[in-house]
Amino acid sequence: MASTSSLAFSQALLSRAISHNGSENHVSVPAFSVLKSTSTRTSFFHSQRSASTSSYSILPLVRAAAVETMDTTTDSTLVDKSVNTIRFLAVDAVEKAKSGHPGLPMGCAPMSHILYDEVMRYNPKNPYWFNRDRFVLSAGHGCMLQYALLHLAGYDSVREEDLKSFRQWGSKTPGHPENFETPGVEVTTGPLGQGIANAVGLALAEKHLAARFNKPDNEIVDHYTYSIIGDGCQMEGITNEVCSLAGHWGLGKLIAFYDDNHISIDGDTEIAFTENVDKRFEALGWHVIWVKNGNNGYDEIRAAIKEAKAVTDKPTLIKVTTTIGYGSPNKANSYSVHGAALGEKEVEATRNNLGWPYEPFQVPEDVKSHWSRHTPEGAALEADWNTKFAAYEKKYPEEAEELKSIISGDLPAGWEKALPTYTPESPGDATRNLSQQCLNALAKSVPGFLGGSADLASSNMTLLKAFGDFQNATPEGRNLRFGVREHGMGAICNGIALHSPGFIPYCATFFVFTDYMRAAMRISALSEAGVMYVMTHDSIGLGEDGPTHQPIEHLSSFRAMPNIMMFRPADGNETAGAYKIAVTRRNTPSVLALSRQKLPQLPGTSIENVERGGYTISDNSTGNKPDVILIGTGSELEIAAQAGEELRKEGKTVRVVSFVCWELFDEQTDAYKESVLPSDVSARVSIEAGSTFGWGKIVGGKGKSIGIDSFGASAPAGKLYKEFGITIEAVVAAAKSLF
Repeated sequence: MASTSSLAFSQALLSRAISHNGSENHVSVPAFSVLKSTSTRTSFFHSQRSASTSSYSILPLVRAAAVETMDTTTDSTLVDKSVNTIRFLAVDAVEKAKSGHPGLPMGCAPMSHILYDEVMRYNPKNPYWFNRDRFVLSAGHGCMLQYALLHLAGYDSVREEDLKSFRQWGSKTPGHPENFETPGVEVTTGPLGQGIANAVGLALAEKHLAARFNKPDNEIVDHYTYSIIGDGCQMEGITNEVCSLAGHWGLGKLIAFYDDNHISIDGDTEIAFTENVDKRFEALGWHVIWVKNGNNGYDEIRAAIKEAKAVTDKPTLIKVTTTIGYGSPNKANSYSVHGAALGEKEVEATRNNLGWPYEPFQVPEDVKSHWSRHTPEGAALEADWNTKFAAYEKKYPEEAEELKSIISGDLPAGWEKALPTYTPESPGDATRNLSQQCLNALAKSVPGFLGGSADLASSNMTLLKAFGDFQNATPEGRNLRFGVREHGMGAICNGIALHSPGFIPYCATFFVFTDYMRAAMRISALSEAGVMYVMTHDSIGLGEDGPTHQPIEHLSSFRAMPNIMMFRPADGNETAGAYKIAVTRRNTPSVLALSRQKLPQLPGTSIENVERGGYTISDNSTGNKPDVILIGTGSELEIAAQAGEELRKEGKTVRVVSFVCWELFDEQTDAYKESVLPSDVSARVSIEAGSTFGWGKIVGGKGKSIGIDSFGASAPAGKLYKEFGITIEAVVAAAKSLF
């Protein structure tokens, strides 16, 4: 186990950033690491909008606020100047790029300043210190807000040249926050609602670790998760899913700021969004606070955060009423400032309105000096925590070893030996049942392994029998009860996975219901969150439930998605092999499509060969020249094997190949691929109880693909396989047509 804890992860992410972009990401990592830094502030003014009406008196108030700033005390003047620095860094970057969303940063600058400068604990020189507070900009389109904050706080990942290259090729400041591009960005956001869902996962992870590892004399896990969400996030259904769970779980260290500006792309939200958000969140089990003046009500914001932190038994929503595009004389409080540059004339007018004499991208010296303290303070915070952890490790060595595994991502030695193995003589079983054996074995050997199902644990077979449920009163439990919330489930697991590299979350439902969570799964792949998606009832083999529950195009669709591994194991050894790869590939999510019906343990399969993606399970040919190659996955590998035996009885040389994971096969050398699928052998037949889309690249132009390119039907599985032609006879006939 690495003694440097998060250092290995820090260096790995830095290395990945270098390889991804071809240049360094400006991140310096301390010699020892697992900590975070302090501080945050915010500022400015909002429209005095009645709670019961939609009327505004914005522009005069904006101008008045700008004038008032000049007359405030030195302290508030510096805060105002710092807030305006955030605003104009965003305005200038969007203007230079001629693309972006300036409105949110201009409106949210006050609350975010308070947060980053006065409240949050972090270490700018080590963005991966374990005990840092986490921040998620769920309204990711306003990402210049976060880039400006990281720049002021001293993060090496966002320097002035990075701000100037906003939204450009190879930039560290992409058009939406991306955790794999910009150290200091915790998760990838942009699709609205995904960020708050990730934040719930981050807060869940903190509560779980605190329950498992904190001691009366040493609270080694103690950090908050903060998020800014917008009206768009509030409209998305996923927000309700995850916030319901956050309230149910009592995530007291989750504090979300609702940017209540009442503007979306189409105009005022009164055209489509008039519900009482406060009452909704109270009903979801949240503590709700309303800051009526989010534009310059600094003390209101500070008091709200203090109150939120005092409420420990439930999450808090701080509704902050703001003016989108605050300070812009002609565009504030309008949709035109939401998603487009202000334009040269309006930028100049805004500078005049807010009394901002500085050049584009210029940070005033007193603001720069004020923020510079976060570097030494952050280093001190990390050093203090490291000292605290050393004392913890000395007194609680076993717990420390487990926690270090979760922090660093270093797996315990020999963990893979816990996976079950099978022989052809072992009893046949559904791969969902074999999966449960693997899940329970892994939970005992991998400290960061946890997960659950969308109200289908008894059908997905995903319950960890030796561990309790994660609930408000028992957060040390490792079974997560998501209820019927597939989309939220996937996004919460992304947050868990990105909290610490040793967390290995899994979530489960029927394979067809990945349709409900595809957006979260795509973000898993994009943000390199190694979530395991345990998907049962993988084909028409589920039988009588019929076409609403029978996946057809799903295998093909995930094979088309970048950076995700689509496994369809045929038996116990392949199921265990899939889990072995999924555990070790922490930057790539995995989907395991598992059967409801019983399958035999096949000769020739192995845990080790799964890492090849495709491999030969039987072959009576010589010289790498079989008469025909039969290729199958999952439950159809048995059919391919039996068809091979029939053809061999007729004197044919037949190679049977398992194609358990296309993505892994694609990674193999050309020589290995040639050894499995020799280019001289064009007689190839594939069989899979799903769409034939994509199989052409495997079987070639002269090969045959047996599958299902229509919806299924309601009937017993055996009848369906016969009617849809997923049979031994169909494979034999297809093979003979190629001779």
